[in-house]
Amino acid sequence: MNNEIIYQGKSLIDGAPIVVIALAKSTNKKTGNMVQTYIIRSDMDPLAASKSGADYSICGNCKHRGLANNDPKKKQAVQRSCYVTLFHGPLQVYKSFIKGNYKHSTDIAALGSGRMVRLGTYGDPAAVPSYIWDTLLSRSQGHTGYTHQSNIKGADVRPDITMISADTLKDARIAWQSKRRTFRIITAVSDKQSNEILCPASEEAGRKAQCNTCKLCMGSHSTAPSIAIVAHGNGAAYIN
Repeated sequence: MNNEIIYQGKSLIDGAPIVVIALAKSTNKKTGNMVQTYIIRSDMDPLAASKSGADYSICGNCKHRGLANNDPKKKQAVQRSCYVTLFHGPLQVYKSFIKGNYKHSTDIAALGSGRMVRLGTYGDPAAVPSYIWDTLLSRSQGHTGYTHQSNIKGADVRPDITMISADTLKDARIAWQSKRRTFRIITAVSDKQSNEILCPASEEAGRKAQCNTCKLCMGSHSTAPSIAIVAHGNGAAYIN
């Protein structure tokens, strides 16, 4: 299987140019070997987008983007609490894209066929027309997906296939009232609510499963509990 471009066009969040690249293999210890999809600006590298605030095109309202800045000593947004390390996956994918290493897919469904798919390894799936995801998932075994864009006009929010990313208990309760499942970052296990379970792939839950076998983060079509995870990664210190 090849690594391929499955969408290149305007962001549904702000109209800026973006590209979505699907990678067929992954060695990610948490997710397992899922198809990974990177949603990035097509006109600037992820570090520059983060530092300037242009990552709004692919991250929208996510508070974990951090703060844009003009500090010449900083390479990205400050106080960034996102667990994705930009100079690893996103930057390397962007460099390969600029080199022309990825071709445009002629059979998006084949990329996901028989596989577990991660919607938005980096970036928010709602920035992309959801027919892309419908096609990619049409023959898949399942997927994971999360969105922060419930309040952005134009974003293609699909609660049936994406978990609602809740940053506060208040946000989560609003989603629960609409019968939407949430994925919520908490600061301690004791913050977990009775209708939530700890992410089975997390350290606190004993790493009982990888995402590719767990299959709980597939949106609101499931009657499973909502998911909570204790803040982790390089940005965890900025979460409170």
